[in-house]
Amino acid sequence: MQSDTHSNIEALKAQLNAHKLAQYLRVSGGLPIPMAGAVYWLILAWLGTQTDLNGWATIAFPLSGAIFPLALFFAFLTKNDFMKDKSAISSVLFPTFASMLLFWPMLFMAAKSAAPELVVPILAIGMSLHWPVIGWAYNRTALFTAHSIARAAAVLFVWFSAPETMLVWIPVVVAASYIFTVVAIYFDLKILRHKSNLTLNGASA
Repeated sequence: MQSDTHSNIEALKAQLNAHKLAQYLRVSGGLPIPMAGAVYWLILAWLGTQTDLNGWATIAFPLSGAIFPLALFFAFLTKNDFMKDKSAISSVLFPTFASMLLFWPMLFMAAKSAAPELVVPILAIGMSLHWPVIGWAYNRTALFTAHSIARAAAVLFVWFSAPETMLVWIPVVVAASYIFTVVAIYFDLKILRHKSNLTLNGASA
C-alpha cells in the first residue's frame, strides 16, 4: 500500500512538472516581462546620472507601473500572448505577486527614515521576490531562483563597494541580471524545443 501511494505521488509530480514545462514553452518563458524589467532599470541607471536620490525615487516609484504595459508591448512585438495562456496552476500568480508587493511598505518607510539610501537596494531586491515562485510555476525553479540570488548578491556588492554611485550602478547590475536571464531563458527554450523535436521524430520513426 505504501509503495502504491509513493508511486502515485511520483506519477502526480511528474504529470504536474510536465504541465508546468508545457506552459513555460507555450509562453516562451514569459520573456516580455524580463525584457520590460531590463528597460525599466536601464532608464533608472540613466536617471541616476541626472538627479539626486529624492528625484530618483520620485520618478522610480511611479515609473514601476510602466513595466507591465511595456511587457505587453514586447509581447505584441514578439507575438507572445502570455496573458491569454491559462493552466491549472495559473491561480498561483495572484498570491505570488501579492506577496512580492508587500515590500512596498518597507520601501516607503525607508524613504521617510534616517537612511533613505536604503530605498535603492530595497527596490532592486524587492522587485525580484516573486521570481523563485514563477520559476516553480514554469518547472524552472533553479534558473529563476538564480536570477534572484545573483541580483541580490550584485546589489549587495554595489551597496558596500560603491555606495556613492549606487544610483547608477545598482540599476546597471539589475538591468544586466535581466538581460543575462533573457539570454539564458532564450537558449533554455531552444534546447528544450530541440529535445522535444527529437522525441517527436523518434516516436514517429
